[in-house]
Amino acid sequence: MGGASCGPRFAETVEPNGYAWWYVDAFSADHRYGLTIIAFIGSVFSPYYAKERRRAIVDPAQHCSINVAVYGRGAARWAMTERCRHALGATPEQLAIGPSSLSWDGTRLIVRIDEKAPVTGLPVRGVVTLEPEIRSDFATDFGTDGRHLWAPIAPRARVEARFDAPAISWTGTGYFDTNRGDEPLEDGFSYWNWSRACLSDSAVMLYEGTRQNGSKFNMGIQIAADGSVSPVELRERCDLPLTRYWKMPRETRVDAGHTANVEQTLEDTPFYSRSMIATHLLGEPVHAMHESVSLDRFRKRWVQSLLGWRMPRVTLQGSSRGVFGMSRDQIE
Repeated sequence: MGGASCGPRFAETVEPNGYAWWYVDAFSADHRYGLTIIAFIGSVFSPYYAKERRRAIVDPAQHCSINVAVYGRGAARWAMTERCRHALGATPEQLAIGPSSLSWDGTRLIVRIDEKAPVTGLPVRGVVTLEPEIRSDFATDFGTDGRHLWAPIAPRARVEARFDAPAISWTGTGYFDTNRGDEPLEDGFSYWNWSRACLSDSAVMLYEGTRQNGSKFNMGIQIAADGSVSPVELRERCDLPLTRYWKMPRETRVDAGHTANVEQTLEDTPFYSRSMIATHLLGEPVHAMHESVSLDRFRKRWVQSLLGWRMPRVTLQGSSRGVFGMSRDQIE
């Protein structure tokens, strides 16, 4: 596995039981709206993929999905339908999963979304265009001997979102990265906190967590407009409040003498939280996207049982396994 200097590398081989994902997030200029889009080959948070891996070596292409979350008052939508290999099309410049796709022309990313929310069946349909303002070929394996890789392709970007459903349009700043692994994510990591923010002329990303072997890692980087990378050392740790419903722990690092606050909790799940936080980094007050993930919680069968209700799976024949996907008994 290498860096992202050649772009997203949609067609690169994904190892059995492994994964690849491409992640986009953005906030509107006024912070009223936001979005995340994650395209998976080998859906790392899929209860179906986790169940199959407990029994055999699995082709990750049999567990693909595009997760899209749209945030904002009166405009919130969430969708994630898992699909089989027959719904996957990948070339170096394009990734199609079912009716949705990501296209990269070397200068911008275009995401065409045509999904349905679980339970309600409400459509999530629109086009998101991301034009990098900063490009990067940085990559790290977080000390996993190459088994896992993170690469921020565009740590700062201009984003235009135009949705038919929900009916909203806005522009703002965003971020684009890719992750790959040659083994299940939970085999490499126990827990992490991650955040990213746009500064006036650069971007900052903070990663801190625990590997599955119990060792810890703490990494911060600043990527300048020319793509150069500098380490960031922030000694001031700030504990953020637990999430309201699932009590997920959240923490971050800030400039000395400052603090960070949760402005909005975007996702509150049994093993994962996503938040917009107000913080202070490298001398600037900024808004940041923040996430915390507990892979130890994800491993628990009861958590994976709950996920089946939110992630329907379309079979090879094109039919869904029930309204809510696989039943809890099937996952267990």
